[in-house]
Amino acid sequence: MARPSNRDRVLDAYEGLLVEGAGATVTLDAVAQAAAVSKGGLLYHFPSKEALVDGLADRLRSRAAEDVERLRTSPEGPVAYWVSTATSEVATGLGRTYQALLGLAGTGQPTARRAIADVEHGWTSALEELIADPVVARLVRLVGDGLYLESLTGLPGVADDSALVTLLERLATS
Repeated sequence: MARPSNRDRVLDAYEGLLVEGAGATVTLDAVAQAAAVSKGGLLYHFPSKEALVDGLADRLRSRAAEDVERLRTSPEGPVAYWVSTATSEVATGLGRTYQALLGLAGTGQPTARRAIADVEHGWTSALEELIADPVVARLVRLVGDGLYLESLTGLPGVADDSALVTLLERLATS
């Protein structure tokens, strides 16, 4: 596997610091140290803290767009896909990037809030296109969000969500 670029290492480090609780107080020095790059190397890719937030927001939008495409083309259908993937990347990938920006959005950071709103809109639009009843589409989205939060907070969940998928699919097709 190819080694991540310095740009990706910086974003990974920033994301990690945010998820681990450093929040909006994270410094560029701390990000450079966590990424094992010089501060000059960090500033080459992200000349300011705002540029770093922009980079993370772009990463979230890109990962969410890929997820929407998988949602649209999933052979198992949108309900099963949404429920089964709600907890699959909580600690990595899309889920981790979402969590990092969600924390910043909670502090009122406008770029993070906009990115969260954009990806939520994308997921909602796709589910509403794929599930005829908009109320059921919203219910499916909210169930997935709840499963994500359940996993994120470490609450014990049911190991098998098949009964949940069956119920939601019945609602979606009635």
